[in-house]
Amino acid sequence: MQQPSPTSIDRTAKLPRARVAKREQCADDLFKLWLEPETRFPTFKPGQYCTIGVKGIERAYSIVSAPHEDWLELFVELVPEGELTPLLWKLAVDDTVSIRPRAKGVFVMSPKFQSHFMVSTVTGVVPFVGILRDYFHKGETGHKFYVIEGASYPGEFGYDDELAKMAAEHPDTVKFVATLSRPTEEKSKDWIGETGRANVVVGKYLDQFNVDPATTLIYACGHPGMIEDVRVEAADKGFAFIEEKFWV
Repeated sequence: MQQPSPTSIDRTAKLPRARVAKREQCADDLFKLWLEPETRFPTFKPGQYCTIGVKGIERAYSIVSAPHEDWLELFVELVPEGELTPLLWKLAVDDTVSIRPRAKGVFVMSPKFQSHFMVSTVTGVVPFVGILRDYFHKGETGHKFYVIEGASYPGEFGYDDELAKMAAEHPDTVKFVATLSRPTEEKSKDWIGETGRANVVVGKYLDQFNVDPATTLIYACGHPGMIEDVRVEAADKGFAFIEEKFWV
């Protein structure tokens, strides 16, 4: 593995630190980290990202947790040939990472739209979870959310149970569809839900949910190929569109 240069190490040496408060492995290459900043992390908007680092190597990760939560929750995909994720993978509880002192990003809920049609692949679901947690925590009303999450295998759905629970408890506010692109493989043998890539089923659910282009913003976060397909479909059908290329 290429060693970070002294310059990159010095660049983060004086940054605040955050302690790994909890770690959970979700799949062979997916894990969650809960970070406790040593100093109060400034408030942020759900959907924004924080920048963390190990040994001077930094990357930005969208924040799962809502602003009211005590810890910053992240959902990370291990990239074996990557610079940072193998280091994050090895972290244990009480290890620390550097953290930039404020969140950034414009991939946030737009209140001028009444309906929010959210399309994601795997870790791309992260900003949508944070947006929904915050929405219900604040007790807001008047909006509808349609969440489409795609993955290859069931184990890659890091937040499907939480989203399904939201949909069950708030059926007039949240609709959730999890879809598998590889339903015939052994790891998916017990799957009984929707099948097909997220970008392929988008049109079906825009029609099924009778989503109105005049009042709806389509959000896409995840694989660049999925985003491009959804962007084209949104344009063809007259929807406003926003994207976040959640990819490493």
